[in-house]
Amino acid sequence: MFAAGLLALVASAACGRVPPLANTNPSANALATAVLDALARGDRAGLEALALSETEFRDYLWPELPAARPERNLPFSYVWGELRQKSAGALGNTLAEHGGRRYEFVGVTFSGRTDYVTYAVHREATVRVKAASGERMDLRLCGSMIEKDGAWKVFSYVVDD
Repeated sequence: MFAAGLLALVASAACGRVPPLANTNPSANALATAVLDALARGDRAGLEALALSETEFRDYLWPELPAARPERNLPFSYVWGELRQKSAGALGNTLAEHGGRRYEFVGVTFSGRTDYVTYAVHREATVRVKAASGERMDLRLCGSMIEKDGAWKVFSYVVDD
């Protein structure tokens, strides 16, 4: 009887949990390297998989974002739609400029960090690379990265210069 009750408790707790972020990397460096590798392959689907999905944005970020506050009166569908559209456009520009080019990863920096209850957003990612010519460059390939429970994903590909 006790085992059956324990099993039911565990099963109900598991059903209420949101699955972990998918297709993550263990560090900002690993994520930036994965972005560079996908860019070198011209792999748009791979780049999109490195970014937050609609479900991940809704389940993990949205409840803690200021835009989600009732007094703001911004529906999730509007905020996600705007972010997704701008991110897709920016990704297209990034692929047009850097797709098919192989860069050697040197490092990644951020202009700042915003901490929320369950995650952190690292703003304005700048990826330092070395080109085939040997030239070192700073590239803005994505806007921000999210860190949650030691897992990293691209927040969006929107780059505001």
